[in-house]
Amino acid sequence: MSLPTDPPGSAGEHVLQDEYGTADRALKFYSDQVRDRLLPHMIEFLERAEMLFVATADGNGDCDSSLRAGPSGFVRVLDDRTLAYPEYRGNGVHASLGNIRENPRVGLFTVDLERDLIGLHVNGGATILDDAEFRSRYPEVAVDPGRRPQAERWVLVDVHEAYVHCRKHIPRMQRVDQERAWGTDDPGRKGGDYFRVKDTPIAAETHPITGSA
Repeated sequence: MSLPTDPPGSAGEHVLQDEYGTADRALKFYSDQVRDRLLPHMIEFLERAEMLFVATADGNGDCDSSLRAGPSGFVRVLDDRTLAYPEYRGNGVHASLGNIRENPRVGLFTVDLERDLIGLHVNGGATILDDAEFRSRYPEVAVDPGRRPQAERWVLVDVHEAYVHCRKHIPRMQRVDQERAWGTDDPGRKGGDYFRVKDTPIAAETHPITGSA
Protein backbone atom coordinates (compact mmCIF):
# COMPACT_ATOMS: atom_id res chain seq x y z
CA MET A 1 0.00 0.00 0.00
CA SER A 2 1.42 3.42 -0.96
CA LEU A 3 0.30 6.14 1.45
CA PRO A 4 -0.36 9.64 0.09
CA THR A 5 2.37 12.11 1.05
CA ASP A 6 -0.15 14.98 0.98
CA PRO A 7 -3.44 13.35 2.04
CA PRO A 8 -6.73 14.80 0.84
CA GLY A 9 -9.31 16.24 3.17
CA SER A 10 -9.48 19.28 5.40
CA ALA A 11 -7.06 20.42 8.10
CA GLY A 12 -9.89 19.89 10.57
CA GLU A 13 -10.34 16.24 9.74
CA HIS A 14 -6.60 15.64 10.02
CA VAL A 15 -6.55 17.28 13.46
CA LEU A 16 -9.43 15.09 14.63
CA GLN A 17 -7.78 11.97 13.21
CA ASP A 18 -4.81 12.68 15.45
CA GLU A 19 -7.02 13.50 18.45
CA TYR A 20 -9.20 10.41 18.03
CA GLY A 21 -6.38 8.04 17.10
CA THR A 22 -7.69 7.21 13.61
CA ALA A 23 -4.89 8.68 11.47
CA ASP A 24 -3.57 5.31 10.26
CA ARG A 25 -7.08 4.12 9.37
CA ALA A 26 -7.79 7.38 7.55
CA LEU A 27 -4.53 7.23 5.60
CA LYS A 28 -5.39 3.72 4.45
CA PHE A 29 -8.82 4.91 3.27
CA TYR A 30 -7.29 7.86 1.41
CA SER A 31 -4.78 5.54 -0.26
CA ASP A 32 -7.21 2.76 -1.12
CA GLN A 33 -10.37 4.67 -2.01
CA VAL A 34 -9.94 8.43 -2.65
CA ARG A 35 -9.00 9.55 -6.15
CA ASP A 36 -8.76 12.90 -7.92
CA ARG A 37 -10.84 11.71 -10.88
CA LEU A 38 -13.70 9.43 -11.84
CA LEU A 39 -12.68 5.84 -12.46
CA PRO A 40 -14.61 3.64 -14.93
CA HIS A 41 -16.83 1.98 -12.31
CA MET A 42 -17.60 5.39 -10.79
CA ILE A 43 -18.61 6.71 -14.21
CA GLU A 44 -20.93 3.76 -14.77
CA PHE A 45 -22.45 4.32 -11.34
CA LEU A 46 -23.10 8.02 -12.01
CA GLU A 47 -24.57 7.34 -15.44
CA ARG A 48 -27.27 5.11 -13.97
CA ALA A 49 -27.99 7.36 -11.00
CA GLU A 50 -31.53 8.72 -10.54
CA MET A 51 -30.79 10.85 -7.46
CA LEU A 52 -28.07 13.35 -6.72
CA PHE A 53 -27.75 15.12 -3.37
CA VAL A 54 -26.03 18.51 -3.67
CA ALA A 55 -24.32 20.21 -0.72
CA THR A 56 -23.26 23.86 -0.98
CA ALA A 57 -22.29 26.72 1.32
CA ASP A 58 -22.46 30.47 0.86
CA GLY A 59 -19.64 32.94 1.36
CA ASN A 60 -20.21 32.94 5.14
CA GLY A 61 -20.15 29.15 5.39
CA ASP A 62 -23.91 28.74 5.92
CA CYS A 63 -24.86 25.42 4.33
CA ASP A 64 -27.64 24.00 2.21
CA SER A 65 -28.34 20.52 0.88
CA SER A 66 -30.78 19.68 -1.86
CA LEU A 67 -31.92 16.83 -4.08
CA ARG A 68 -31.69 16.65 -7.84
CA ALA A 69 -33.39 13.75 -9.59
CA GLY A 70 -34.19 12.40 -13.02
CA PRO A 71 -34.10 9.28 -15.14
CA SER A 72 -30.82 7.40 -15.49
CA GLY A 73 -28.44 9.54 -17.51
CA PHE A 74 -29.55 12.91 -16.17
CA VAL A 75 -26.07 13.25 -14.62
CA ARG A 76 -23.73 13.70 -17.58
CA VAL A 77 -20.14 12.50 -17.24
CA LEU A 78 -18.17 14.52 -19.78
CA ASP A 79 -14.76 13.03 -19.00
CA ASP A 80 -12.99 11.52 -16.01
CA ARG A 81 -12.57 14.94 -14.37
CA THR A 82 -15.78 16.66 -15.40
CA LEU A 83 -19.49 16.04 -14.90
CA ALA A 84 -22.63 18.15 -15.21
CA TYR A 85 -26.15 18.04 -13.89
CA PRO A 86 -29.19 20.01 -15.12
CA GLU A 87 -31.15 22.69 -13.29
CA TYR A 88 -34.85 22.84 -14.20
CA ARG A 89 -37.47 25.44 -13.46
CA GLY A 90 -38.17 25.34 -9.73
CA ASN A 91 -39.45 27.63 -7.00
CA GLY A 92 -37.26 30.51 -8.12
CA VAL A 93 -35.22 30.63 -4.90
CA HIS A 94 -31.97 29.25 -6.41
CA ALA A 95 -30.53 28.36 -2.99
CA SER A 96 -27.90 25.97 -4.35
CA LEU A 97 -27.01 28.14 -7.33
CA GLY A 98 -26.84 31.23 -5.14
CA ASN A 99 -24.36 29.50 -2.87
CA ILE A 100 -22.30 28.41 -5.85
CA ARG A 101 -22.22 32.00 -7.07
CA GLU A 102 -20.65 33.03 -3.73
CA ASN A 103 -18.62 29.89 -3.07
CA PRO A 104 -17.99 27.72 -6.16
CA ARG A 105 -17.61 24.40 -4.37
CA VAL A 106 -20.03 21.47 -4.24
CA GLY A 107 -20.23 18.15 -2.47
CA LEU A 108 -22.24 15.60 -4.46
CA PHE A 109 -23.57 12.29 -3.21
CA THR A 110 -25.48 9.57 -5.03
CA VAL A 111 -26.59 6.24 -3.64
CA ASP A 112 -27.96 2.96 -4.97
CA LEU A 113 -30.73 1.87 -2.59
CA GLU A 114 -32.02 -0.96 -4.74
CA ARG A 115 -29.29 -3.14 -6.23
CA ASP A 116 -25.75 -2.65 -4.93
CA LEU A 117 -26.39 -0.68 -1.71
CA ILE A 118 -23.40 1.60 -2.14
CA GLY A 119 -22.80 5.33 -2.38
CA LEU A 120 -20.40 7.65 -4.18
CA HIS A 121 -19.10 11.04 -3.06
CA VAL A 122 -17.82 13.55 -5.62
CA ASN A 123 -16.41 16.89 -4.45
CA GLY A 124 -15.19 19.68 -6.67
CA GLY A 125 -15.42 23.14 -8.14
CA ALA A 126 -18.66 24.29 -9.73
CA THR A 127 -19.57 26.62 -12.60
CA ILE A 128 -23.09 27.67 -13.64
CA LEU A 129 -23.80 27.64 -17.38
CA ASP A 130 -26.97 28.61 -19.22
CA ASP A 131 -28.33 25.77 -21.34
CA ALA A 132 -27.31 27.42 -24.62
CA GLU A 133 -23.74 27.98 -23.47
CA PHE A 134 -23.50 24.46 -22.07
CA ARG A 135 -24.68 22.93 -25.35
CA SER A 136 -22.32 25.07 -27.36
CA ARG A 137 -19.45 23.70 -25.30
CA TYR A 138 -20.76 20.13 -25.21
CA PRO A 139 -22.84 19.53 -28.35
CA GLU A 140 -22.54 15.78 -27.82
CA VAL A 141 -25.01 15.98 -24.91
CA ALA A 142 -28.36 15.08 -26.44
CA VAL A 143 -31.54 16.99 -25.74
CA ASP A 144 -34.19 14.80 -24.13
CA PRO A 145 -37.28 15.53 -26.27
CA GLY A 146 -39.57 13.82 -23.77
CA ARG A 147 -38.49 16.00 -20.87
CA ARG A 148 -40.73 18.91 -19.97
CA PRO A 149 -39.52 21.41 -19.08
CA GLN A 150 -36.05 21.35 -20.60
CA ALA A 151 -33.05 22.31 -18.51
CA GLU A 152 -32.66 26.05 -18.02
CA ARG A 153 -29.03 25.80 -16.98
CA TRP A 154 -26.35 23.32 -15.92
CA VAL A 155 -23.86 23.00 -13.09
CA LEU A 156 -20.49 21.97 -14.46
CA VAL A 157 -18.33 20.22 -11.84
CA ASP A 158 -14.55 19.96 -11.97
CA VAL A 159 -13.87 16.79 -9.97
CA HIS A 160 -11.35 17.14 -7.15
CA GLU A 161 -12.21 14.04 -5.09
CA ALA A 162 -14.23 10.87 -5.65
CA TYR A 163 -14.67 8.11 -3.11
CA VAL A 164 -16.97 5.35 -1.91
CA HIS A 165 -19.61 5.53 0.81
CA CYS A 166 -19.76 2.13 2.52
CA ARG A 167 -22.93 0.07 2.41
CA LYS A 168 -23.23 -1.11 6.01
CA HIS A 169 -25.98 1.38 6.98
CA ILE A 170 -27.64 1.85 3.59
CA PRO A 171 -31.20 0.42 3.60
CA ARG A 172 -32.46 -1.71 0.74
CA MET A 173 -35.53 -0.30 -0.96
CA GLN A 174 -37.83 -1.75 -3.57
CA ARG A 175 -38.76 0.07 -6.75
CA VAL A 176 -42.44 0.67 -7.46
CA ASP A 177 -44.00 1.88 -10.68
CA GLN A 178 -45.06 5.50 -10.37
CA GLU A 179 -45.77 8.21 -12.89
CA ARG A 180 -43.73 11.31 -12.14
CA ALA A 181 -45.18 14.77 -12.75
CA TRP A 182 -42.01 16.23 -14.28
CA GLY A 183 -42.23 20.00 -14.62
CA THR A 184 -45.68 20.38 -13.07
CA ASP A 185 -46.79 23.64 -11.46
CA ASP A 186 -49.78 22.03 -9.76
CA PRO A 187 -49.35 22.72 -6.00
CA GLY A 188 -50.84 19.40 -4.98
CA ARG A 189 -48.59 17.40 -7.28
CA LYS A 190 -45.59 19.34 -5.97
CA GLY A 191 -46.44 18.61 -2.33
CA GLY A 192 -48.37 21.75 -1.52
CA ASP A 193 -48.08 23.06 2.04
CA TYR A 194 -47.13 19.62 3.32
CA PHE A 195 -45.47 20.92 6.51
CA ARG A 196 -48.33 23.38 7.29
CA VAL A 197 -46.00 26.38 7.06
CA LYS A 198 -47.97 29.05 5.20
CA ASP A 199 -50.17 30.25 8.07
CA THR A 200 -47.42 30.38 10.71
CA PRO A 201 -45.28 33.42 11.67
CA ILE A 202 -42.20 33.87 9.49
CA ALA A 203 -39.96 34.33 12.55
CA ALA A 204 -40.39 33.10 16.13
CA GLU A 205 -40.43 35.75 18.84
CA THR A 206 -37.84 33.93 20.94
CA HIS A 207 -35.28 31.20 20.47
CA PRO A 208 -36.69 27.94 21.92
CA ILE A 209 -33.53 27.18 23.93
CA THR A 210 -31.94 30.51 24.86
CA GLY A 211 -35.16 32.48 25.12
CA SER A 212 -33.55 35.35 23.24
CA ALA A 213 -35.12 37.04 20.22
